[in-house]
Amino acid sequence: MTLPALGLVGEIGSLLSEVKKKQRDTAAYVNYETVVLEELGDALWYLATIARIADVPLASLFEDARSGGQAGDDVTFLALQPQRVLKLNTPAAQFERTLLSLAAAAGTLAGGIVGGVYDSDKQTIAAQLRKIVDLLILASNEADVTLESAALMSLEKAADRWPRERKYPALFDDIFPEEEQLPRSLSIEIYEREAANGKRYVLQRCNDLFIGDRLTDNIMLADDYRFHDVFHYAYAAVLGWSPVTRALLRRKRKSEARIDEGQDGARAVLIEEGVATYVFGVAKDFDFFDGQKPGDLSFTFLKNVRQFVRGYEVDRSPLWLWEEAILQGNQAFRFLRMHRRGTLRVDLVKRSMTIEGLSA
Repeated sequence: MTLPALGLVGEIGSLLSEVKKKQRDTAAYVNYETVVLEELGDALWYLATIARIADVPLASLFEDARSGGQAGDDVTFLALQPQRVLKLNTPAAQFERTLLSLAAAAGTLAGGIVGGVYDSDKQTIAAQLRKIVDLLILASNEADVTLESAALMSLEKAADRWPRERKYPALFDDIFPEEEQLPRSLSIEIYEREAANGKRYVLQRCNDLFIGDRLTDNIMLADDYRFHDVFHYAYAAVLGWSPVTRALLRRKRKSEARIDEGQDGARAVLIEEGVATYVFGVAKDFDFFDGQKPGDLSFTFLKNVRQFVRGYEVDRSPLWLWEEAILQGNQAFRFLRMHRRGTLRVDLVKRSMTIEGLSA
């Protein structure tokens, strides 16, 4: 139970931190209510995990707190707070005190786990968990949010990152004419050349036609960023989204002016280049995610990546899909970094991109 206890204490600490930030930054702090709901949902998740490990039925912790209902009825989060809640604007003094009490109760729970107090005493840990439940309900009431909303947000968050079933969404350009769709199958040769002045650059060829510009690293200390177009092809293959690839292959959706300008235009291209640069910068610190597998990448990192594309069609793509695209792009990048040349196989039907050696 040590790990979920750390998580519970940490999430309650995060709630306290958000209250402090709201007091400090007042109107400059946005999305306060959303953050409070997310932290409460995370706290509920860790509470449920501790209860499961301790073999304490979760519903039994909430039985006494619900409003109405008969013994034996299903316990719902909605029944805990049937009153209508108001939008949360500013943390109240009572809310702050309740959060401090909640932190103290979580600390007591953690201390008991470390000390082995609950190893063979289910009743004692159940009593401590009930104290935390009561304080969570009280804190939610004082914050004018519902635990039901927090629980639903937690479930959606888990499905977004760690789904039980990985089902690929439809491609964004399915309803457009074939000539405006990203090619469902694509083979691209990528290789490095050296100029007379010793500068190295990368060329790309598709169907015996050269595409794009000659790419260099554009930085003082060379880091092989000239191979970074593999990230764009990975976004196209896995996410079905890449304004950069559309521009390179002249597959913009011009039959619908709003989509052509708003989703495939210059600003979208710049946004995607920003995503690629950010991902590259993070990946460089982690050996370009060598040895990483689905489920391993940082949740915060993936959220930051998706934050770049707010307002564009791809912001509906789940985090697990972003992770697949990033891992496949970095796998191809590592290959090119080692071999300096290769052939990409992009398959939008299978949502995959692979790379193989290119003969000299």
